[in-house]
Amino acid sequence: MPGFFSRKPLSVPGPDEALPGRDTPVTVPERHFVNGRPLKPPYPAGMEVVDLGLGCFWGAERKFWQSPGVWVTAVGYQGGHTPNPTYEEVCSGRTGHTEVVRVVYDPAQAGFRQILATFWEAHDPTQGMRQGNDVGTQYRSAIYVHDAARLAEAEASRDAYGEALGRAGYGPVTTEIREAPPFYFAEDYHQQYLAKNPGGYCGIGGTGVRCAP
Repeated sequence: MPGFFSRKPLSVPGPDEALPGRDTPVTVPERHFVNGRPLKPPYPAGMEVVDLGLGCFWGAERKFWQSPGVWVTAVGYQGGHTPNPTYEEVCSGRTGHTEVVRVVYDPAQAGFRQILATFWEAHDPTQGMRQGNDVGTQYRSAIYVHDAARLAEAEASRDAYGEALGRAGYGPVTTEIREAPPFYFAEDYHQQYLAKNPGGYCGIGGTGVRCAP
């Protein structure tokens, strides 16, 4: 997904450097374009949530809405400082946010390890502030979890997959893993973009290294 700025910072700005943003969130559709389920919480009892950054969120979201056990997906911005940012602001590199997919899943049908395996295999988590030809802080790899147990599992999964990548000749994993900061929904036209635009850009692509769940 081409960015709007030819020269963007490749480091996350601090709170004092970030754009101010706004109090009003963007308008998003009530329901998922593909499966018709509500995009916003509250989600059904028993569902779990993880927010994942793995490059351009168009193809990344499709990867997960097609995954077994996933109840609903949405795309947004997370990990930075600017409240309720616009896409153009995120692309400037001056918000600190990365593009993420919110994955709401049923752990009885898809375990967290399975979700993580899909995440790792769908991108190259060793590239820092880029994913393939998409360059910028908004393309960095990230896992934002919603409880401490999942944080420990994500870190263990990173270490195990990092060893597999190392054996295949890749460098260290650069994925940011932490408890979930505020999630800001992306604009309407980004939600389920590749269902609305089947021929649209998809930058998703992994290393070919398998992650054993």
